[in-house]
Amino acid sequence: MGFWSNRSVMVTGGAGFLGSYVVEKLKTLGCPRIFAPRSRDHDLRDRQAIRRCLDQARADLIIHLAAVVGGIGANRRNPGRFFYDNLVMGVELIEASRLGGVEKFVAIGTVCAYPKFTPVPFREEDLWNGYPEETNAPYGLAKKMLLVQSQSYREEYGFNSIFLLPVNLYGPRDHFDLEASHVIPALIRKCTEAVESGAREITCWGDGSATREFLYVEDCADAILMAAEQHNDSSPINIGAGFEISIRELVQKIAAFTGFTGSVQWDHSKPNGQPRRRLETSRAELLFGFKAKTSLDDGLKKTIEWYRHVGRTTLQRV
Repeated sequence: MGFWSNRSVMVTGGAGFLGSYVVEKLKTLGCPRIFAPRSRDHDLRDRQAIRRCLDQARADLIIHLAAVVGGIGANRRNPGRFFYDNLVMGVELIEASRLGGVEKFVAIGTVCAYPKFTPVPFREEDLWNGYPEETNAPYGLAKKMLLVQSQSYREEYGFNSIFLLPVNLYGPRDHFDLEASHVIPALIRKCTEAVESGAREITCWGDGSATREFLYVEDCADAILMAAEQHNDSSPINIGAGFEISIRELVQKIAAFTGFTGSVQWDHSKPNGQPRRRLETSRAELLFGFKAKTSLDDGLKKTIEWYRHVGRTTLQRV
């Protein structure tokens, strides 16, 4: 707590899914000055807007979580936007932070930056051994460029920035809009609505064979703050839970936890995405002591409970 007690911290995306947990944990840790710019007030793609934002924040440390994100469908519909917005936000913000004398910058990458056929488990040294999976390559590559910037700025300017690679996140406050959501919130919503309507089947994308690793959002927030406090090197660091589950098995779990007993139809015309995903996570544990605490079953149950009592109400108001 001593590390944070005299810090001024800016959290981009601080009102978003992951950012809201990071901001709450910063408050718990005694951070006295937290600035979370909102996109409606500060366009982080615009250089002048970023400068005004930094002048207002007067931050010692910046955690850059703001991103344009979505599931496979959203990535396929918006490849240009996902590439441009994410690239420009990060590049301009890091440059402005360097020029403005920010002491430390925490850049958040994505597991989507890994090559499509990375050997499992994904190791940080495999990051450049191929092209990302096509459906989310523009997003993954935009984020990957922040690693290049982080490393080159440290080499030339001595700028202290770190780069973290979280795996797929889930948890309460996630986005449950079926047009843009990731797989867990989409499945929770489909199963819950099927139970309520009496529907006897749901339809899922692909064939269910792809595997994924999922990290509970609060665990990810812990990892980010542990790294921000203890880690000072620009090498990429995986942030994950260290397990792998097929989408078919995931559907079965969510169906059981929501009470859905109908059948699952697989739409083979839709893509599976990357064939397999699981991170090798020992580097994070070694360098700053992070190890995921929340089991997938516990995390799913908490997320379903939140959706039933809060998330669904929010959707109905939109």
